[in-house]
Amino acid sequence: MQEMEKGVDLFNEATRGSTDYYKDNVYIMKKKGEYAPLSFMKKKVEGFDEESLLSRGFIYDSLELVGDKEFSEWYEKQFSRKMKRSHAKQVLIIHLPDNKRIFDAIETVNKVYDILRDERIIFNGKKLPVQLGEWYAKCIFGLMQQKSTSQRGFDFYVGDKRVEVVVHWGDQTSPKGVKVRKSLCDLSASVIIIYLARNFMIRDICLLDSDYVLRKFAGKGHTLFLKDSEISGYFFSKSTKHKDKVVNKNALLKYALPKLAMNLTEFLES
Repeated sequence: MQEMEKGVDLFNEATRGSTDYYKDNVYIMKKKGEYAPLSFMKKKVEGFDEESLLSRGFIYDSLELVGDKEFSEWYEKQFSRKMKRSHAKQVLIIHLPDNKRIFDAIETVNKVYDILRDERIIFNGKKLPVQLGEWYAKCIFGLMQQKSTSQRGFDFYVGDKRVEVVVHWGDQTSPKGVKVRKSLCDLSASVIIIYLARNFMIRDICLLDSDYVLRKFAGKGHTLFLKDSEISGYFFSKSTKHKDKVVNKNALLKYALPKLAMNLTEFLES
């Protein structure tokens, strides 16, 4: 961690307008206003590895998603040029989220939702759980979130392979199963299902190869229904098959329900 911070400090000791670092698509953030290109870090910081940052809790964020004003100002000052719109769409920033603040916020949101449910003000809350579940997936699996070429918003990737992230919110899954759009599954290499309990914590995770999903569940229509009874063998609570896909064990344990966290401790150590 200290070496990473020293590397960012080293890059910011001088402006770099005469270099090609402005062409980088990935930047490491020490704090807002202080960044360094990934290629510089790999070149100047001995043993630097972005995977080690992800395992410590760092995550990828799309510049276009977060709209980091400080980054744009830093970039222009550092390289004496404005970032092109076409370039900005490709830029990813690796940074460390404030997990304590996030965890406290989730607890607060859960209390607020309980009140609103008791007062019959809300009956579902798909938007918040879906975005939170996607954020969990991004942290746990080191996913890159990039602007979609369609109008869907953002897609998730591991390297150049697209990942379909599906979030189910509730203490139990519907008997029909979790809905997955066939067309999106067809575009992806794998499907990650994040099962959120009503209190917004992770009650389970399932990771499946898209080819398997399409082969086993393909039928008429544009929607696939993945029943627990048919995919439970791939649940993280029961299988170690995909433990190598987890890049941030701490995030997985931190945001899991206590029962799942106990199972996952063995899962991650086996």
